[in-house]
Amino acid sequence: MSDRGLAGALIVLLLASTSWAGARLPTVTHDGREYVELKRVAAALQTKVDATATSTRAHLRAGDKVVTLTRNWSRVLVNGKPVVLDAPVRVKRGVWLVPESFVDRVLPTLVARAPVRATPVSGPASLRTAAAPAEVTLEDLRVRSYPSFTRIVVEMSAAVAHRVESSGPKEARVRLIGLASGVEASEIRDGFIAEVRVERAGSDGLLRVVFEGASGTIRVLALTDPPRLVLDVARPTEPAAREGREQRGPLKMIVLDAGHGGHDSGALGPTGLMEKDLVLDVTRRVAKLVEERLGIKVRLTRDADHFVTLRDRTSFANRERADLFVSIHANAHRETAADGVETYFLSSEATDSAARQVAALENGVVQLEQPSGRPSGQVDIVRAILWDLAQSEFQTESSRLAEVVHDSMTQSLRISNRGVKQAGFYVLGGAAMPAILIEIGFVTNPREERRLKETKYRDEIARAILAGLAEYKRAWDQRARAAAEPPSMTRAR
Repeated sequence: MSDRGLAGALIVLLLASTSWAGARLPTVTHDGREYVELKRVAAALQTKVDATATSTRAHLRAGDKVVTLTRNWSRVLVNGKPVVLDAPVRVKRGVWLVPESFVDRVLPTLVARAPVRATPVSGPASLRTAAAPAEVTLEDLRVRSYPSFTRIVVEMSAAVAHRVESSGPKEARVRLIGLASGVEASEIRDGFIAEVRVERAGSDGLLRVVFEGASGTIRVLALTDPPRLVLDVARPTEPAAREGREQRGPLKMIVLDAGHGGHDSGALGPTGLMEKDLVLDVTRRVAKLVEERLGIKVRLTRDADHFVTLRDRTSFANRERADLFVSIHANAHRETAADGVETYFLSSEATDSAARQVAALENGVVQLEQPSGRPSGQVDIVRAILWDLAQSEFQTESSRLAEVVHDSMTQSLRISNRGVKQAGFYVLGGAAMPAILIEIGFVTNPREERRLKETKYRDEIARAILAGLAEYKRAWDQRARAAAEPPSMTRAR
């Protein structure tokens, strides 16, 4: 389609946000919001949608622009540039739906001419971004460990050029040209990388990645909004091990995460029940039941009253090559009448304001992780999740896990059902496996606090979570067996 034809279609479609050739744009209501079928948008643009009812992503092509949409996400990509909608993309009965804000926020970008980009120069020592302005400062250094790689994010106040100076057996060095200030170090010890440091090197900054053993290969990506470099350092892997990891087997290991701990007490009940103690006890009970009745290995992010950073919780699960990550918490609300159980999976956009508040409360733990000297709240945690996560490919499976476990809990417990929701939980953002967060009740509700103190009720909660995990494992193993069957056996059925 030509730019002129696309612009004409866009004008019609923009008018259709309130009317469609004199009639209202056909919409469907989902979760209390108005949605438009994606195929109708594609028809107006005289193009097609590349997606199926079961696919995780959809692609809408218009001229030289490609819009990438991910189910249950409110962030879409237009030629790689993010655009955030006011509601997530949905798939209902196999039909892809976009919120009405898609028309106003995305379609105009499809006719705007893309800026001229410099052709990147290949080679490890090439400069990949424009020269940095003076007095560029280091804003944050973040590291996430995944099973096959470690991700390092260097966030700065403005874009800088970079050059990979060396990648030897002991360490790799990346020069950050024009980084005027900022020195920071982060000890990793994930079995691959020992330490990551940003140091001064004359008028530049120098990022040093120190390996514990064998070095890995580095891929560097420069991103904007905000300016940052993302370095993915791949672990050295034997071909046989890599092939085995790609084949899905039976569910063998779960990492259970008891929220809070140590100097972070979490929510506090009216008579003094602390969330950190409650969830540790429940988590231990779940772990014992899972190992005894499901024959699955269980690892705990904490097995005593000590503090574990949010980042280290999922990094631990990644190092253990866990199949599932389940974080157990208790809720709090300024209104003491608030009650019930709710289960979350990760999303770029919260289901509602209540879900957003719960995520903000849990993410607030990061304030306790700030090293001395760093201003509190400097890092926008929710944005950090969206920039750095490798979780989107597991979102559909996380949603399924949340539904199964939540259904089990609401059917077994005498408690209000607050539903399965999604929000930007930092603790889930780094998980390289299906991951959920369960809020088992409100300690701020006097009635629920009394129940949550009872050993019998804690056992009921543990059994309900176990039942959900058992049902999920049954379906998981069934799919794994089906995938492992030879094609001839599959066709014979």
